[in-house]
This record gives sequence, C-alpha cells and structure tokens, in this order.
Amino acid sequence: MRRGWWAALALGLLRLCLVQANFAPHFFDNGVGSTNGNMALFSLSEDTPVGSHVYTLNGTDPEGDPISYHISFDPSTRSVFSVDPTFGNITLVEELDREREDEIEAIISISDGLNLVTEKVVILVTDANDEAPRFIQEPYIVLVPEDIPAGSSIFKVHAVDRDTGSGGSVTYFLQNLHSPFAVDRHSGVLRLQSGATLDYERSRTHYITVVAKDGGGRLHGADVVFSATTTVTVNVEDVQDMAPVFVGTPYYGYVYEDTLPGSEVLKVVAMDGDRGKPNPILYSLVNGSDGAFEINEMSGDISVMQSPAQLQREVYELHVQVTEISPVGSPAAQAIVPVTIRIVDLNNHPPTFYGESGPQNRFELSMNEHPPQGEILRGLKITVNDSDQGANAKFNLQLVGARGIFRVVPQTVLNEAQVTIIVENSAAIDFEKSKVLTFKLLAVEVNTPEKFSSTADVVIQLLDTNDNIPKFNSHYYVARIPENAPGGSSVVAVTAVDPDTGHWGEVKYSIYGTGADLFLIHPSTGLIYTQPWASLDAEATARYNFFVKAEDMEGKYSIAEVFITLSDVNDHCPQFGNSIQKKTMVLGAPVKIEAIDEDAEEPNNLVDYSITHAEPANVFDIDAHTGEIWLKNSIRSLDALHNITPGRDCIWSLEVQAKDRGSPSFSTTALLKIDITDAETLSRSPMAAFLIQTKDNPMKAVGLLVGTMATVVAITVLISTATFWRNKKSNKVLPVRRVVRKRSAPAPRTIRIEWLKSKSAKAATKFVLKEKPPNENCNNNSPESSLPPRAPALPPPPSMAPSTGAAHWTVPTVSGSLTPQQSQLPPNPKTMGSPVQSTLISELKQKFEKSMHSKAYF
Repeated sequence: MRRGWWAALALGLLRLCLVQANFAPHFFDNGVGSTNGNMALFSLSEDTPVGSHVYTLNGTDPEGDPISYHISFDPSTRSVFSVDPTFGNITLVEELDREREDEIEAIISISDGLNLVTEKVVILVTDANDEAPRFIQEPYIVLVPEDIPAGSSIFKVHAVDRDTGSGGSVTYFLQNLHSPFAVDRHSGVLRLQSGATLDYERSRTHYITVVAKDGGGRLHGADVVFSATTTVTVNVEDVQDMAPVFVGTPYYGYVYEDTLPGSEVLKVVAMDGDRGKPNPILYSLVNGSDGAFEINEMSGDISVMQSPAQLQREVYELHVQVTEISPVGSPAAQAIVPVTIRIVDLNNHPPTFYGESGPQNRFELSMNEHPPQGEILRGLKITVNDSDQGANAKFNLQLVGARGIFRVVPQTVLNEAQVTIIVENSAAIDFEKSKVLTFKLLAVEVNTPEKFSSTADVVIQLLDTNDNIPKFNSHYYVARIPENAPGGSSVVAVTAVDPDTGHWGEVKYSIYGTGADLFLIHPSTGLIYTQPWASLDAEATARYNFFVKAEDMEGKYSIAEVFITLSDVNDHCPQFGNSIQKKTMVLGAPVKIEAIDEDAEEPNNLVDYSITHAEPANVFDIDAHTGEIWLKNSIRSLDALHNITPGRDCIWSLEVQAKDRGSPSFSTTALLKIDITDAETLSRSPMAAFLIQTKDNPMKAVGLLVGTMATVVAITVLISTATFWRNKKSNKVLPVRRVVRKRSAPAPRTIRIEWLKSKSAKAATKFVLKEKPPNENCNNNSPESSLPPRAPALPPPPSMAPSTGAAHWTVPTVSGSLTPQQSQLPPNPKTMGSPVQSTLISELKQKFEKSMHSKAYF
C-alpha cells in the first residue's frame, strides 16, 4: 500500500519538473521598415485597399512546438486587421482614414498551446492625398462702391485641406482670366486690378469664380491634385457720378390750326444717371421759346401759350435743361436737350391727279406692243398734288393691277410731282394676249391718321407689230397615199398660224428637201399634192421625207417635217427563177421552188404555191407556204414510184403555180421537171452526194476548188521558205556565177489536163455509153431493165494547143432528159454511170454558166 503511494508521488514530481522545463514562445523584433516580426513601429498608408496583406507576424518556440498567432482590439474601437493563426499573415479588413484616426492600437499574441505571450502595438496611419480643399464661411457676397481705387483689396477667401504636407497646401486663382479682379495665390485676397474701374450704370454685379487647388500628392499609387471652386458675388454700390439722362429723344412736337392756348404739346422725360441713389430733377427752358411755350419744372410738360395764328414761325427750336438737386438742396449735375416744335395745318386735302386741262381721273394712251424695257410712256401728262403742308402733304404713289408690267416714279411725293410711268416687263405688253391694258394709279398719304387717297385710271391701247413667227400645229406630219394615185392627188394639208393681225399674219407655204421633187404645196392653203406628172412606185421608193416652211411677209418662218408613205398596191405578179426548170429529188427529201413577188408590202408580196397539173396526179404534195414539194407518204421507194408511172420513168413534169395574196390576186405558172433517185443510189457515189449538196449553189463547188488550190499553194510556200532558210544557214559556199538553165515552154494547161485525166479517168468512164437499140418496154422483168439509165456521150473537150501524148481535158456533162439504154455487157459497178449524178452535173453546169455570165469572179 505504502509502496503504491510513493510511486504516485514520484510520478507527480516528474511531471512538475517537465512543466517547469517548457519555455514560452516569443516574437522576432526585426526593427523599423520590416514587414514581418512583432509590428514594432509599423506604419500603413490610409489609401491601402481593403483586403491587402499588410504584415506577417513572425515568432518562434524554443521547444519547436507549433505556434499560433492572434490579434485583438479594444472593444470601443474598430477591428481593422485580421490574422491567419497559422501563418501570421495580417490582412486589412476596414478602410483607413488618417483624418479621422491617425493611429491604431492592437494586441498581438503568440502561443505554443501551453504558453501565451501578448504584446500591445501601435500602428501609425500615414497620410495620402485623398482630401480636396474646402472653402469655409460661404457664400461670399461683397458690396463695393463703384469709385473704389484700382488695386484695392475687396475680400479674402479661405479654403482648407485636411491633408498634410504638399497635399494640404492650398493655392488660389481665378477661373476667368479677363476679369477686372485678381486674387493672391497664397492668401486668397481679392483685389481690383490695376487700371480697372467699376461702373454701377454699366454693370451692377460681378460674379468671380475662385479656384482653390492643393499641392498634389500620391493616392493609390498615382499623383493626384484636388481642387474646389466658389463664387464671390461683388455688388457695385452706386455713387453720384453721372449727369441726368433724357429718355425718348429726339423730341418733336406739333401745333395744329385748332390747338388751343395752354394745351400740352409734348413731354420731356429725364432721370438721374445714378440709378442706385437718384437725385430729384427740375426742368426749365433755356432759350428759343420767345414766350410762346412754357415747361412744368416738375413734370417736364411743354405747353403752347399762344394761339397758332399768333405764332410767328413754322418751327421752334427749344432747349430744355434738367438739374439734379443734391441731398443738401444745392444744384448738382445738369443736362440740356433740344426740342423741335412744328406749326402745321389740318389734314383736310387728299392727293389729286391733274392732266393738261385740270383735275382728271382717267388717262389714255396708244402705243406699239413690246416697247423697249425702261421706256417712258411720254404720251401720259400726269401731275399729282396735295394742298396740305408738311407731313400732311406727304404721300406714296403706286400702280394697282399693273402686274409688274410698269412702275411709277417717284414713289414718294411731298406736296407735288410730275408722274412718270416706265416699262418694266416688255414681254408682257403683247397685243395678241391683250389689246388693251388697264390699271390704276393710286396716291395714299403716309403719316396721317386719315390716310387720304385718290386714284386715276390709266388705259393703254396696244398697236400690233410683226412680233410672232408662223407656227405649225405639229412639228411633223404623217401621210399615206396609194402608189397608184394619179398625178395631182391631195396628200396632206399642213396648217401654220401667225397670231399677228393684218398682213403681218398672212402665211405663205413652201416645201424643200430631197424627197420634195414629186410633190407641190399650195402657197396659201398649205395643201400638199403630187406633181401632175408624178408616177409613184412603192417598190422603188416607199417613203418620202421633206420639209415644209411657213413664212410671213417679213420672212419670219418656222419649219415642220413631212413623212409620206406609199401604200402598196398589188401590181406585180410572182416570178419564178430560172432554177425552177429542173430539180433533183432524193426519196424522203423535198425539193423547193421559190417565186418572188416584187410588191412592197404584205399581203401583196406573200406567195402561195400549188400544183395545177401533174401526170399522174397522186404522186406529189406541195407546201402552199414554203414551196416544198414532197412525194406522197404512200411512195417510199423507186419501185413503188415505177409501178404508178406508165413508162416507169424517173423524170416527171409538173405545172406549178405561184399566187400572191393581194386583191386582185396575180399568179404565175411554170413547168418543173423533177428527177427522182433514192439515197442508196446516191450513197454509191460521193461525187453525186457533193453535187446534190451544191446543185443550188454552184459557187460553193468553185469555192471548194479555190480553197483546195490555196491550201496547196500555202504548203508549197512554207516548204520553199523552210528550204531557203536551211540552205542559208548551211556552210556550203554557193558559186558566184549564175547558171541559167533554159526551161522548155510547156503547152498551156498540160499539167492540169494530165492531173485531171489521172484523177478522173475512172469517173469519166461512167459516162461512156454503149450504143444499143432502145428498149421500148419499160415494164419488162428482164435483169437489164432494172439497171439505171446511162448518161449520154461526153461532149468534145475545148480546143487547146496540141500536145503529143497528152490527153484532152474533158468535163462530163449530161443533157436535160435521159433515155434508158440497155447495155450489152453485164453491168460493171465501176463503169456504170448514176442517173442522179448525170442529172446533177447537167443542172450544176447550167447554174455555173449562168453565174459566170452574171458575175465575173474568175
């Protein structure tokens, strides 16, 4: 038992020793300017943003135990900082204001869990330029006499800035640099500038804007300057320094015939020039009244003391004097003003117009139209008079109803004047518009209450002159006449009007131009008609265009244009061309005939085609509009065609008709021979196909031949050029002497004939005929009867220069009709002639000869 008690006591003593051995933590003291430690002598600017990390508490524990940091404030003050217990980072949580609180007391502590160490610290709040100057004792109102000397001080303004240093220093200046005042920049004392004066009568109040500006400083890391403004109101105090001033000058008065003695004529008004403290004023007449007028010394009323009949002058020039009475009763400043008074009669006479024989209210004149602008109407003798005197005799003249055509001179008259009327708008004085011009001459008083007036009528009779040219009622005339109209037929009547009267308005017509040869015009009526000998033809000239002139007696004229169109008359019948004599038709393709009607217009030149006779009649159809001739749909082969032909012939004769659509209608008939073949036969010979394509245009074949020859020549030139340049660039030395070799003169066209012979030997054999008696039976079934007919023998070639061993140049031709012949030998496809080919050659030859006859192209 005792043993256990001693063990417990020993354990307690051990613990006590251990506790006594645990030392307390402490802060580091890093001195002034350090941002970590125990905040000794730490200062912080008042513009530090809230939330900023401003300091770090830093300490240590001797045993190396973990430590924590704390900060606290007096309950009566704000908690400005917060601290991170682990790291000791102090953060600003409240805004700082040095002007309100320039230092902050705080208790910081450090603990290791067993020991707590506290310290009281004082944080100084440093100044930032965050305050603006502020004027005190506002508003500023100053009363200054207007006679204050220049340079005198009149007031002092004061502004304070609670910042310290340069941010708290204040300087002053005026916002308006042109003010009569100045301010001391350091003291704020306002002074009247040197050479400046105050004038109550000119300006009673001055407003001075004073600006107070601090010396500037740092705020949130930037240099800033704050300022404030205030207004100083300077009221100017009036002093007696101005003479009296008259109101309503100049002064005029009038005395009339019925004015009674003692009546007031006018009133003179004056006041002290010093408006702030005006002195009383007395009125008096200095001179010029001659006892005829008096003035009330208190009110300034001027009265006439005599009757108008007793007044000796028309105009009185009075001088009125006003005198200020000072507060002590003595005369002060004075002023004098002139007053004019006129003696006038009553306005009892209106203006009156006079002619050569006395008063007159109507004036008449005759004149030519369109007189020169500015011309005076000298035929009018007008005088105007007002018997009143002075202002009653002043009146204005004006024209009423003249519409700006005339103007009157003079426009203002005093008593009497000669009236002159001048032309203002010559173009408006037009006899054709108005033969008579009427307006009124008005005279009306100007400055009288009655405004008496009078009028006079002015009547001007206009005389006509030749001032207009004849004018057509249209700029152009369009007419249409038939081409078969006889000579002397009326075409169109033109009309021109000359507004002038008498012989000035007479119009004479004439025509001219390239198209006027076939026409005449009546010089008086303007009727245009054809020449008696004229023969019109719409096909030769369908339209005529010329000019017509209308001219008055003085040669003034105007021109219009005439367009005449000839209406076509059906006077031509359709005409077939020579190519209609014979056509070749391939099964399935049409042949076309064409007739031309030389009439100028439709429907006279529209042609319809028809077959009037055919044997047999059921072989061909014709398109009435295009002239295309087709085999009927039932005929699709040569066999079918032979079956319906009595002689099994391949050539048919048709009588075709071309008929125009005119009224009456004309028609023409022609005999057409058609040679029919099929495409199979045509395909056997390329020459035949080409002849088919060029049968209606022989120049196409000639063009192809010329093109081929041009190509050969071009190739030859290229080869020769290439050879020349090759020899020129070679190193061979050519002999100096020239060796001239004499060439034998070839017979004309020998090479061409040989070439043609070699090229067309096979083709010529197709036209060699074997003489056999004709087979009259075209419908037999022998093999020979199915052969196509052969072409007749070739014509002899044209004569040439003889050449031994050279074949003659021959051109195969065929006659217009073919007779089938039976060959004794079996048919040879290479030597057998094609009927289509022979016929096409014949047709091509005819067209080519005709073309060569009409056009000398080669």
